Amino acid sequence: MSEWTIVSVLATLVGLVAAIIRPLISLNGTITRLSEIVKDLDGDIKEYSEKNSKSHLRLWQAVDECGECIGRHETRLAIIENLPTK
Repeated sequence: MSEWTIVSVLATLVGLVAAIIRPLISLNGTITRLSEIVKDLDGDIKEYSEKNSKSHLRLWQAVDECGECIGRHETRLAIIENLPTK
């Protein structure tokens, strides 16, 4: 092999390595950014879930209070309906 053949093979190999390494470095940076975004979203989802549970608890307490109030009203109506008329 001549010297120029060796130089051209080395240049081709360097170009091939550069063509492979550059996208890999870019991919690595993208994966790192996406990993951080997923961590942030995970924290946001946990926070949202906690707030959602507390909100549902408050709603169920309000529903229970309304149920008790409605029960008292039904009792009063039953008493009023059963009163003897004059």
